[in-house]
Formats: sequence, structure tokens, C-alpha cells
Amino acid sequence: MQLLAISDLHLESGLNRIALEDLPSYPEDWLIIAGDVAEQIDIVADALAILANHFAKVIWVTGNHELWSRPNSGEPIGANRYNALVARARSLGVITPEDPFPLWPGSLPQGVDKLIIAPMFLLYDYSFRPDNVPLELVVEWAEQTHNVCTDEVLLSPATYKSRIAWCHTRLAQTEMRLNLEVPANAHTILINHWPLRRDLISIPLVPRFTPWCGTLLTEDWHIRFNAYAVVTGHLHTRRTDMLGKTRFEEVSLGYARQWNYEHGMSKYLRVIIA
Repeated sequence: MQLLAISDLHLESGLNRIALEDLPSYPEDWLIIAGDVAEQIDIVADALAILANHFAKVIWVTGNHELWSRPNSGEPIGANRYNALVARARSLGVITPEDPFPLWPGSLPQGVDKLIIAPMFLLYDYSFRPDNVPLELVVEWAEQTHNVCTDEVLLSPATYKSRIAWCHTRLAQTEMRLNLEVPANAHTILINHWPLRRDLISIPLVPRFTPWCGTLLTEDWHIRFNAYAVVTGHLHTRRTDMLGKTRFEEVSLGYARQWNYEHGMSKYLRVIIA
């Protein structure tokens, strides 16, 4: 029994969708999907249905692309959109950030007695911008190198005042849950679409994209919540980092040009627990 992870399937790409349909079954394994499955609710739900039939359990967190709402689409926006996505996922038996944190039932790594899997939806608050860039100028600063995130147009924060307000609400709610639901003797696997630490971001092709990549308020969460591993996506820079005793896994598949279709999607499933 393994715990596997992948993110950023971006199923608007025909090749990515074919690769998903060709993915073999892993009937004994659990799968983490760390966001950016697709941009339409029905496509997200169809993908989760496929994956739920291929794996023993699927754990999904939203990315920013699931939350995009296009004019005249007829789909809900903002927090209502997120709630609709959660409802569709739950109807398929998929675990979401709104469900009780599952206990990993498989074999445990050495030194770990209990492992709690914590899917989270935290968003960002622009605090990953450089220290010398004021918040009110962050979009203008990113525009200078054409790095402004499409979220500024398509990711509505409704019913919150702003994406920052939504982020800070999610942080407070998630922090409370982690404090209440994770036993003191347990390790965690923290799952979020956006990175938890700014120092692990390396995106030289879009260096001014960082404000849309997380929040400084999670910088020490891997320590506070005794994380065995942190699983994220968003950056399309597949990598593994170690900070102290915690493994940080960026598990993006990415757009069709960013991975080798001939290898199939299976090659890009990251093993979190073997």
C-alpha cells in the first residue's frame, strides 16, 4: 500500500486528458491530488471519478484553476464555487479539506507512530512578494515582466472582501483544526496547492509570480504540526527538498509541454509513503 501524489493535471490539454484516461489502476494505493485538475467543475468531477475508480482512496485539494470563473459560464463563483467543488468531490467518495483528516492505515516510516493526512485550502496573501515591494504596488510590479497571475481577473473572492481576507480566514480555520484534530504524538502530511515556504520557490522564467504562491504565515507549519512531508503543486517545478526532518514535495505534472507524454502519467506519480 502506497501513498502517491500528483498535481496540476490541467485537463484542458488534450494530451493530459488522454494520459489520465490511460492511467492504470492502483487498487491498493491512496492518491493525493494537490490542485489544478481543471477549470470547469464538470471536468474536475469527471477526473475525480476516474481517479476514484483507479485508487483505493483519493484526497483532493483545490488549486487556483478550479476556482477560476469565466463570464457567462453559468457556474458559481468564489466561495460558492469552492463549496460546489467540495460537494461534487464528496459525492464521489473523495476526501476534501472540509472532511475529517484521515489516519494513514498503511505501513509507517521509521520513527513515525501515527500519521495524519491533512488536506488544506489556504490560498495566498501576496506576502511572498519582495520586502521592498508594497502590497498596493504588487500587481504593477509584476506587470513590468508580464508575470501577473490570471487570478487577478478570474479568481473571484466572493463572498469575502478580497483574496487576502479569504486566505486569512482559511488560515485561521485550518490552524484551529490542526491544533484540535492532530494528536500531540502524531506526524502529519500537510497538503496544499500553494507552497508553504517562500525559500523553496525557484521559478526563474516567471520570477515576479511569487506573490500568488502562498503566505509567509505558513513558514513554520511543518515544524508546528510535526510534518513528515509537505505536498504542494502550483509551480510546475517538480522537486524534492529537505528542511530538517521534513520532506517537501512539489508534485506538478504541468502543461503538456512540461512533461513527456511518452512516459505516461504513472511516471509522474510521486511516492510519499511506500
